[in-house]
Amino acid sequence: MKEQFFKYIQELQDTITSTLEKIDGKATFKEDNWQRAEGGGGRTRVIENGAIFEKGGVNISKVFGELPEALRKQFGVEEGHFFACGLSLVLHPTNPFIPTVHANWRYFEMYDSTGAIVTQWFGGGQDLTPYYLFDEDAIHFHQTCKNACDKHHPEFYPKFKKTCDEYFWNAHRNEARGIGGLFFDYLKENEEFTIEDRYNFVTQVGDSFLESYVPIVQKRKEIAFAKKHKDWQEIRRGRYVEFNLVHDRGTLFGLKTNGRIESILMSLPPTVQWVYNQESEDNSLEARLLEVLKNPKKWIY
Repeated sequence: MKEQFFKYIQELQDTITSTLEKIDGKATFKEDNWQRAEGGGGRTRVIENGAIFEKGGVNISKVFGELPEALRKQFGVEEGHFFACGLSLVLHPTNPFIPTVHANWRYFEMYDSTGAIVTQWFGGGQDLTPYYLFDEDAIHFHQTCKNACDKHHPEFYPKFKKTCDEYFWNAHRNEARGIGGLFFDYLKENEEFTIEDRYNFVTQVGDSFLESYVPIVQKRKEIAFAKKHKDWQEIRRGRYVEFNLVHDRGTLFGLKTNGRIESILMSLPPTVQWVYNQESEDNSLEARLLEVLKNPKKWIY
């Protein structure tokens, strides 16, 4: 399974980066191949200063070896080995009317002292972070997520949408990071689903990513914007940074397993503002976004 999924994310990385380069039309992805001393490595691809994408990355990694102390404590074991691989992407457009997007699909195995698999699971999802909210974009993104889920189980979309709203919650701000999408973790084999079923579901979601995001980019890329729109985008990017550095489990996992720091922090936007006690005008577009972030909506009925 681990080789099957790693091959999949290698191919998906190629598909996504080549498509995004065509859309941008100016910048291309710079590739870095890196090795992890304890075992494994990755292929980082970053795009910067493009016609559409101010900064973005589409990274794959495969790491393995002895369980770090932090993970031994988490799993309640004294020793063990692990394998983890995944694709992680974040795209920060220049235009404030195009949302930031994040996605991740990953697989994990843990072994005992004989090398036998003790546990294995899939995780991942995709979520949208707009700066100016267009309902039709939110509906399109969520509908695409739901379509992928419905091919496998009718309860997947409502369950993983709810999990996404709960996970991407900036508790110290009492607001969501964005308008959500899907988030799932610890998808293991059970009486209802085999590990192959889990693989088929996660790859279905991964294959739907471009369909969920590219039409939004195409629709919003020509909207003119002023400095006030860019300022708002950078203030909201600050909240994005806060979540990634304070709450995100993927970031913390990378830091605790001696991951490559440039790849881990690739998700951070290039320009950010923190404005003291920033407030938005009543009934403004900015205020409308904040209302939705404080009270996550049901986009699909």
